[in-house]
Amino acid sequence: MKRTDYISWDEYFMGVAMLAACRSKDPSTQVGACIVSQDNIIISTGYNGMPKGCSDDAFPWDREGKETKYPYVVHAELNAILNANGRDLRGSKLYVALFPCNECAKAIIQSGVKEIFYLSDKYANTPGTLASKRMLDAAGVKYTQLRTGIRSLTLDFTPAEEK
Repeated sequence: MKRTDYISWDEYFMGVAMLAACRSKDPSTQVGACIVSQDNIIISTGYNGMPKGCSDDAFPWDREGKETKYPYVVHAELNAILNANGRDLRGSKLYVALFPCNECAKAIIQSGVKEIFYLSDKYANTPGTLASKRMLDAAGVKYTQLRTGIRSLTLDFTPAEEK
């Protein structure tokens, strides 16, 4: 008899996005993204961080003050699109921890992603998120807040022979 407590495709891909977020050096916000083909094959992942070649130690991570992270950080969604290295994203799905901002929405639309699954919409009433939703609606990109019975997953890196 097969297991019945396995995770769904949506839970799996969101889990990959959340694992990618763990790579972010941002002290206040960690976001990950995972782009998946129509055949449920992972095309690319990304997380919020500095561009390649820009040291995480040489640029600011502050949210407020004279110099902030905002002009420098690449968002998870854009990183995932860029990390696809030109692969065809038309018809793909994007899994992301936080609803995409208006700048990422533009890249998502232009890349051909057709569906977004997100966990949090904590900036739902901000001008940027409202603009994002307006553009996604106009372009026919579907977005759904992922609701699942899973609250958390634990990864155990202990080798089987040590258990």
